[in-house]
Amino acid sequence: MNQPTHETETRGAFAYNDLLEHKTKRSLKVLVACEYSGIVRDAFAARGHDAWSCDLLPTERDGFGVKHYKGDVTNHLREGWDMLIAHPPCTYLSSSGMHWTTRGLRDPKLTEDALDFVRLLLGANVHHICLENPVGCISTRIRKPDQIIQPYQFGEDASKATCLWLKNLPLLTATQFVLPRQVCECGEIYIAQYANISGCPYCGRPVKKSKSRWANQTNSGQNKLAPSETRGLDRAKTYVGIAEAMADQWTLALCSNVDLRGGEPKTKNNQ
Repeated sequence: MNQPTHETETRGAFAYNDLLEHKTKRSLKVLVACEYSGIVRDAFAARGHDAWSCDLLPTERDGFGVKHYKGDVTNHLREGWDMLIAHPPCTYLSSSGMHWTTRGLRDPKLTEDALDFVRLLLGANVHHICLENPVGCISTRIRKPDQIIQPYQFGEDASKATCLWLKNLPLLTATQFVLPRQVCECGEIYIAQYANISGCPYCGRPVKKSKSRWANQTNSGQNKLAPSETRGLDRAKTYVGIAEAMADQWTLALCSNVDLRGGEPKTKNNQ
């Protein structure tokens, strides 16, 4: 899968020198559950933390010094972690797939088992926990998320509503907005900021008569990834911009006295 281009820009509070200081102030022991890509793990490891991933699959980013458990994450939850970041499989939890269950085409027990796994992760004896999943039945069966974020708030040219359930962690702050393309009812495409007017520069329809779309979406709003054996795995990967924000902001929150509020997030055009 070709990930959207990520241009790193930091907000005022997230100074590079502050991040360097974390390596001498405090190192966290971090477990990233149900991650084979290593994206979140490596973001925390780059900031001096003892970060491990765990998945039933081998890690995609292998090499010297990479820390990955291949197997059942429940065997590793009691190993003295400071932080748990969990990405439980969403196949039987997300709204996009629940119609199979509600229509009687899939065994409801699969969803019940998936919810039990979520409860186990959220109830783990770890002081700082983040559980990530798409919009789905966790919100209605367990509790509503603390935050819903989008990749385009973190420098990624992509749309994917992502729910975060947090325990003893601050909400993530947007770092860099990526402007979408507007798909007008007339069929033309434009960038609202470039148009510098209140509507389509071709037909005059207001912006509300258009649909916002990012690089991972077709003009009709479908995901561009073609069907394949790895499509589900590719769609489940955490965007680099979000992983970097987690590592930066939660490192600062837990390992220093740096003020998290900083300046306003940047804006990046997608052209």
